[in-house]
Amino acid sequence: MRLNKFNPANIRVRNRGSGGGGFPMGGGGKMGCGTIVIVIIAALVFGVDPGQMLGTIGSMQQGAPTQQSQTTGQSAEEICGTNQYALESCNALSSLNETWAPLFAQANIAFEQPTLNFYQGGTRSGCGAAQSAMGPFYCPADHGIYIDTSFYDQMARQMGAKGDFARYYVMAHEYGHHIQKLTGMAAQVRSAQAQDQRRANDLQVRMELQADCYAGVWAGRNRNLIERGDIEEGLRAASAIGDDTLQKRAGQRPNPESFTHGSSAQRMEWLRRGLETGNDEACDTFANLRG
Repeated sequence: MRLNKFNPANIRVRNRGSGGGGFPMGGGGKMGCGTIVIVIIAALVFGVDPGQMLGTIGSMQQGAPTQQSQTTGQSAEEICGTNQYALESCNALSSLNETWAPLFAQANIAFEQPTLNFYQGGTRSGCGAAQSAMGPFYCPADHGIYIDTSFYDQMARQMGAKGDFARYYVMAHEYGHHIQKLTGMAAQVRSAQAQDQRRANDLQVRMELQADCYAGVWAGRNRNLIERGDIEEGLRAASAIGDDTLQKRAGQRPNPESFTHGSSAQRMEWLRRGLETGNDEACDTFANLRG
């Protein structure tokens, strides 16, 4: 995908300090909608014990407020020039901002850019502590997208999700969670989950599929920048991180009741829907829940 070089005035980016070797407790906010589910992916793909990781996160939610990690005084140009993956992420963030801000203006909804946070190994966010094994995540408490860019190498080696568009898809998916935060959808889903625990997983899957669709909307509205093979890269990445595919790769029998992101077919379907329509109104994954 031929993204233009980022406009420093159009992005908010930080380098976060390392959180050290452990997984510190603490954290006033809850982990974002993209985080808990990525823990499951990390558990299945990288051999981490999901119960242990989720237990740690549960402790974080109960603990004292987390202090923000130190940020460097580097410019956006310096931070984004750290490596090729960082540059791609900054280019994607700038494009995402330019694509979504006008849509919010048309809908008369207040828009706020998220902050892109790069870190290595571990860090602390407004949602608590994090480590690289969790993968990229969005924190609604500080409107931050957090990425350790080494994840992209693991994604290529262990999931077979290669290519720049596969990496842009990850960024656009996390940005989709920011869209849900700004529109109030994330809060509505959390409220519904609290009221009916039996629907919690189903609602989480719908959240993730909507974020996939929003990622497709961004790409669809920038179709003039798409190159041959990009769409296939994105769909291949969506398939690689479907819950059924991840469970099979871990030697487990797929269990739809335990899905948190959706099956490979579902993820591909909603990404494709966003791509083909370029219309966020086509991303209503909650439609059949309404009377």
